[in-house]
Amino acid sequence: MKLRKSEEPLPERAVTLILVLCVSGMRAETARYSVPEEAERGSFVANIAKDLGLTGEELLVRQARVVPEGEKQYLQLNQHTGDLVVREQMDREELCGQSEPCLVRFEVLLESPLQSFRAEVRLTDINDHAPVFLNKEIILKMPESAMPGTRFLLESADDPDVGNNSLQHYSISSNEYFHVYTQRRNDGGRYAELVLDRALDREQQAEVAFSITAVDGGTPPQSGTALIRVIVLDVNDNIPIFTQTLYRVSVKENSSQDTIVVVVSASDLDAGTNGEIVYSIFRNSEDNLKTFKINPETGQIRLKKPLDYEEKPTYEIDVQATDGGGLSTHCKVEVQVKDVNDNDPEVIITSLTSTLSEAAPPNTVVALFNVRDRDSGDNGRTTCELTGEQPFRITLLAADSYALVTSETLDREQVEEYNVTVRARDEGTPALSTSKTLLVRLLDVNDNAPTFTQPIYTMVMSENEPAGRILGRLSATDPDAGENARVKYALVPPPTGSLAAASFVSVDAESGIVRSLRPLDYEKVAALEVTVRAADGGSPPLSAQAVLRVVVRDENDNAPVLLHPPADSSAAGELVPRWAPSGYLVAKVVAVDADSGQNAWLSYELAKATEPGLFRVGLHSGEVRTARAVTERDAARQRLIVLVRDRGQPPRSATATLAVALVDDFSDAFHQLGHDPASGQQPQVADEEMLTTYLIASLCCVSSLFLLSVLVLTVSTLCKARVRAELPPPSPICYADGEFASNGVGSTGTLSPAYRYEMCLTSGSGRSEFQFVRPILPSPHSNAEEGLDKDEEPLRYPQPACDKEAQEGSTPTPHF
Repeated sequence: MKLRKSEEPLPERAVTLILVLCVSGMRAETARYSVPEEAERGSFVANIAKDLGLTGEELLVRQARVVPEGEKQYLQLNQHTGDLVVREQMDREELCGQSEPCLVRFEVLLESPLQSFRAEVRLTDINDHAPVFLNKEIILKMPESAMPGTRFLLESADDPDVGNNSLQHYSISSNEYFHVYTQRRNDGGRYAELVLDRALDREQQAEVAFSITAVDGGTPPQSGTALIRVIVLDVNDNIPIFTQTLYRVSVKENSSQDTIVVVVSASDLDAGTNGEIVYSIFRNSEDNLKTFKINPETGQIRLKKPLDYEEKPTYEIDVQATDGGGLSTHCKVEVQVKDVNDNDPEVIITSLTSTLSEAAPPNTVVALFNVRDRDSGDNGRTTCELTGEQPFRITLLAADSYALVTSETLDREQVEEYNVTVRARDEGTPALSTSKTLLVRLLDVNDNAPTFTQPIYTMVMSENEPAGRILGRLSATDPDAGENARVKYALVPPPTGSLAAASFVSVDAESGIVRSLRPLDYEKVAALEVTVRAADGGSPPLSAQAVLRVVVRDENDNAPVLLHPPADSSAAGELVPRWAPSGYLVAKVVAVDADSGQNAWLSYELAKATEPGLFRVGLHSGEVRTARAVTERDAARQRLIVLVRDRGQPPRSATATLAVALVDDFSDAFHQLGHDPASGQQPQVADEEMLTTYLIASLCCVSSLFLLSVLVLTVSTLCKARVRAELPPPSPICYADGEFASNGVGSTGTLSPAYRYEMCLTSGSGRSEFQFVRPILPSPHSNAEEGLDKDEEPLRYPQPACDKEAQEGSTPTPHF
């Protein structure tokens, strides 16, 4: 059917326009059009501009275009004229099949401003297909015994058109045996039934042939034709007979696909088609049809798939033999499946204790399990064993029923969990086996006490440090788990009467961090020990102990204390004769330092003097001596300031002031001591009497000092002999720094009466004018401890070797 181009309108029958517009401003509802299928390209469908109320210029300005609903563009819009034309031919049967109506949906899109109109084109069917029979020759077999009026369903013709263009009725060519009825299905389709009008006689006519025509309702109508051949069958009066009514066979279950199981055979006394036999498996079991197949001509029964004895050990197959006349008979085939060892044993866990206490005694049941083998005979007999060395064993409870029990005591700290592998083996040939692994976790029991990483923890802190300083950390481990391994730390209360170390340090219960509770004074407490305990969280808890030793590090917090001359006294007076040579001993500055170690090492130096070159001070001895011989030009009255400094960081110091009078005789000495040349004043006559009194007192003092020196020299000689007898000759005997400071000197700078002293000598000390003493700690039962409180403990200190200066023979510094 030819259509005109877009310039010419289509005939009224070809193009039907159904346009429903609901005007709301410039909006329109879905526009509906129709066009015949297979319209040529360029065929006019409708004028969109007219339907939308727009001009061609407006379509062009607003960039109107057609947007298809599918992927393929079947329609095209002319923006200049507004005509909607066919772009691609459309086959209704290809697009919609038998569905009706067949719609092609699209949108008309105006881009500036944006506006969209929905539209659809209905493809009207044309009679472009004739009815077609699938088979050009239809063969029907009818027995001659068929009764008149019998209906036979015929093959339908196919017409893809719809409506009146589809198939409408069937007709057959003239014959004397049949006529045809056209029937209508619920879906509107037509089919034909052939009706027998009179009885058939094979001997009179063995075959009846005629044609059948299917006609559609198009204009003009189209039709399709096929040939029908009716073959008249002879009457079958003999049925097939099997050679056996029951076939018994056996097949191994591991037989492959297509293995021949059995061959059945039947015979028929009829001739021709009535004597031809076709074999088939009667459909009495879906399983039989899935497992076996039969050759319809030879009667060979084969396997469709391998057999499984465990699924089904026996099959019963009904085989049907049918002759050409439609008569049939049956026989039975029994297939016995032979078992082979094709199934591994199965280990079935019936009860499992996945967690087990490590304190469980031997013979504790861990798991119950059964062993099953689906095979039969020896193939199904099984044995069970464990693999590997493990503290478990298998106990037989009943046939194929076992228990897994412990064989020895367990220790979670050595092995936390066990992978117990149970292996079952059958007695088939070849033997098959399977293994099953059971995971057994051990629950912890508090059977291990915490263990400190070291028996003694030594921590150092400086004296006077503020409270809260972290001194270190205690560490204890517990091989148990969970709460049994959760370690808490604590101080062990000291026994009654001992130093309460818990008041100085604390231990964090969770982390084991040791902190100071208050500042410590080395001069009072040089070290302390306390017992610490680590306890786990078990029930009952287990614990361990260690010793915590806190050593206080001395800081230079004490300045030197002058024993001679006292720091709070006025300038001490010393007499030096005018004839004094170089090296003459003028005086000795004695100082002590309560600190220890380097902080108590004292050095002396002359800080200031009236005559700087006249006097010198021993760096370590503190002896003030003349640096040269005294001359007449030297001032009669000298003032010396001696600086005493320790070696701490930062160093601390003290000063001693000495007044020295250069005299020719004692009367002159008193005169000079009472007169200050710098003042320019002359002594009064009344003072001369006082000087005379002082002179007499000085003579008495000098005599007493002489007698005391003789006594000290005698005692020094005796002590030296005793020291040489007790100790090796090269090593001098002295006390370590800080002993005297912490025990021999009280807070007022005086010596404690609770100590006695002995001499500390070096190889050159015999020529020295001064001797040095060291403190001797009182015995444990002396009265020196009676003054202590009940809760205080007398401090004991070791005796280190003498310092380097004493070993080299120099005059030792009195470190107390």
